[in-house]
Amino acid sequence: MGSAALAAAGTAAPGLATLAKAAAPHPPAAPHPHLLERARDAFQRRAAQITHKDIVAIADYGMHSAVPRFFLFEPGSGKVTALRVAHGRGSDPAHSGFLHRFSAQPGSAASSEGAYLTGAAYVGQHGRSRRLIGLDPENQTAESRAIVIHGAWYCEPQVLKQTGKLGRSEGCFAFCQTDVDLVLERLGPGHLLYSGRA
Repeated sequence: MGSAALAAAGTAAPGLATLAKAAAPHPPAAPHPHLLERARDAFQRRAAQITHKDIVAIADYGMHSAVPRFFLFEPGSGKVTALRVAHGRGSDPAHSGFLHRFSAQPGSAASSEGAYLTGAAYVGQHGRSRRLIGLDPENQTAESRAIVIHGAWYCEPQVLKQTGKLGRSEGCFAFCQTDVDLVLERLGPGHLLYSGRA
């Protein structure tokens, strides 16, 4: 995201200004520039709803599930952390490792695109998790579909080693246990999470 966009939202962001440049020569190091631009626009549009602007998350589902494609950006320092994240089985029926479609339809088991606001943490069937609030028409069913951040066995390194890809969720942002602990710690309530593909 550009520094101008984040500055307009009341946050200085010298580090994110260079992400678009970083994306082209090193695709796994940052989201696709077009997706980055859409996330920046979402940050501007939703600035009043985003109570914590120290970290912004972007899931670039244009990448294969074996590649770290969930990016945690720290605008103040410019630090970027890239992690692996699963997509929904309804988005990839053949289990190719690539997301083929988004859907917000209940029962679709698909990932949804758009801007989310991170909500409360809770302990559920997957252990520690975090609720998500869909802010766009493309993901407004997130709460009723229980689309959340959680850990999953099918995202563990041994699954990737054996199959060359992560398993699939029901549409949630699923991580290996080590990574979900990091995401839950750093991406507390009131942050922007943007999901999409170029």
